[in-house]
Amino acid sequence: MDAFGGQVREPDQPLAALDWSRVNPATGPLYIEEAEPGDMLTVEILNIDIALQGVMAAIPGAGLFGDRVSVAEVKLVPLRDGFAHFSEHFHVPLKPMIGVIGVAPAGEGEGCGVPGALLTIGDLHAVMGDGEVMVTGVECSGEVTVRVDVVKGVSIANPRHADAERFYTIASHEDLDVAVRMAANDMLDIVMDKLKLSLNEAGMLLSVLGHAEICQVVDPKVTARFSMPKHFSPRS
Repeated sequence: MDAFGGQVREPDQPLAALDWSRVNPATGPLYIEEAEPGDMLTVEILNIDIALQGVMAAIPGAGLFGDRVSVAEVKLVPLRDGFAHFSEHFHVPLKPMIGVIGVAPAGEGEGCGVPGALLTIGDLHAVMGDGEVMVTGVECSGEVTVRVDVVKGVSIANPRHADAERFYTIASHEDLDVAVRMAANDMLDIVMDKLKLSLNEAGMLLSVLGHAEICQVVDPKVTARFSMPKHFSPRS
């Protein structure tokens, strides 16, 4: 189910008619055997199958341009042949991603803290740019296949992510500057520990190899990430 709960079916459908309590659903919760408070959950994304149509929206007051949007609008986007067909002339290559992978906190603002973790997954996008500046990417429904493992006795304050080339630390806060600092400091601690470097040396390494990046700036808490190359190691 897409971020609008499957409610947008026509291009001229008024957003005011949506049931906003159904917006941004997630599948779950999934009880993960052996997961306990204080453990870390790893979620490996094996496959993402998306639907044949996505939806985008412009909403007054929402996103970076909300103060300039005077009329709400939805756009239905066909998804086929490896592209999001934004218009007759603009076809954007598909790059499916999952916007929400989460576990149940023990309380407000806390990390994983309940037996079974209660994993949820949702907010699929056929493609989305960094920032999600217009308040949506190409929202879509679909099916995902994941492999979940429990790492006993390892607790982290904020999410981490890895792809084929880079490793990422992720943080969210009401203030983007604070979110960037949180993500960068998490990476600094990891590099200091893994490479046995001083704070100054690790910080210098982050300054030449690391990237401070924006995930999204449209939610009450904005999200930033800091990345480093996965395969960097000191020469002997």
